[in-house]
Amino acid sequence: MAEIRDKLYYSISEVARLAEVKAHVLRYWETEFPMLSPPKNRAGNRTYRPQDVKMVLAIKKLLYDQGYTITGARQKLHTEKGSVLGQAEIPFNEGRKKERLRALRDGLKDLLDQLDDAG
Repeated sequence: MAEIRDKLYYSISEVARLAEVKAHVLRYWETEFPMLSPPKNRAGNRTYRPQDVKMVLAIKKLLYDQGYTITGARQKLHTEKGSVLGQAEIPFNEGRKKERLRALRDGLKDLLDQLDDAG
């Protein structure tokens, strides 16, 4: 299995490669697992977030490694949602965390000001 990098979004082909399944399998899983619902961009392409990738890998493990049925895997994910996916991670090191959070906050404030001015 390929390594998950620190990215905000992944394409369906990247996720398929990471999970070692075909893209059509991912699209099928979206119909069977309501908790797997990657948003689509303006062009209509799926944009998998890191938590979506973790969900895909959890689904694959349940189905392929542990032998669950689709229904059984869906129930297990529903009842053990927190433990299956784990804690969300901030993708940068602790040393610069405050600095980056401050920069992010300032950028968001600037964006809000621009939106207020435009409206």
